[in-house]
Amino acid sequence: MRWLVTGGRGMFGTDLVALLRERGDDVVAVGSAECDIRSLEAVRATLRGFDVVVNAAAWTAVDDAETHEAEAFAINATGARNVALVAAETGARMVHISTDYVFDGTATAPYRPDHPQNPRSAYGRTKAAGEWAIRATNPDALIVRTAWLYGEHGPNFVKTMQRLAGEHDTLNVVDDQIGQPTWTKDLAPYVVELVTADRPGGYYHGTSEGATSWCGFTREIFRVSGWDPDRVTPCTTSDFPRPAPRPASSVLAHDDDVIGSWEQRIAAYLAAVERV
Repeated sequence: MRWLVTGGRGMFGTDLVALLRERGDDVVAVGSAECDIRSLEAVRATLRGFDVVVNAAAWTAVDDAETHEAEAFAINATGARNVALVAAETGARMVHISTDYVFDGTATAPYRPDHPQNPRSAYGRTKAAGEWAIRATNPDALIVRTAWLYGEHGPNFVKTMQRLAGEHDTLNVVDDQIGQPTWTKDLAPYVVELVTADRPGGYYHGTSEGATSWCGFTREIFRVSGWDPDRVTPCTTSDFPRPAPRPASSVLAHDDDVIGSWEQRIAAYLAAVERV
């Protein structure tokens, strides 16, 4: 099977490409320099002869999108539509990586894949528009929503907390935003399984099981790392105002719990990073 991964050098893309090569698949990873997905011509020139294309390219600077929504839209919506269109033209199976930010975060139960979108931020609006464009252009595409990603190959919350732990005696961390920390190395096989099992086009949720707050997540990072979790104290979102509104609760529901609990997976991640 021949794969193309746009955004293939990002945190998730790097793990996906490594897994595909371990499987013996033929995989090509491209970044914006090789394929600017904002250009339909560039996508058509690149996406030839592939069985599967995974679109992991995205504008992910959530706060910056508030003042650069057009630029974010060009990548997250127009770019996603371009990949979907060319995948349909060439017969390649498309997988698109999306986000919990397409929901408003007010639900009292986990969001089902078919729950109506209602984004509150510019970033969320551009990602929701990308989902809509893909469904309109290529109904066979697999749209995989994920959340709170961390991994070895890029900046992320876990690395930030580890750095801050060495700089401060105590940390105040937001305790009124609830989500599902998810390791990119766990998301990669989930995506591969969706493709190899020939799952029908539509929405899927790829996150760890369970849920926690940013504060709870940080306390677990400290505990597993052998630091005192009481160094981490809770605070509210209003204590750390940001340009983009954050979902208060963005837990995603999924019928196939294949990734494992977030506590188990952060422990596995920290152990793996320590061994490197």
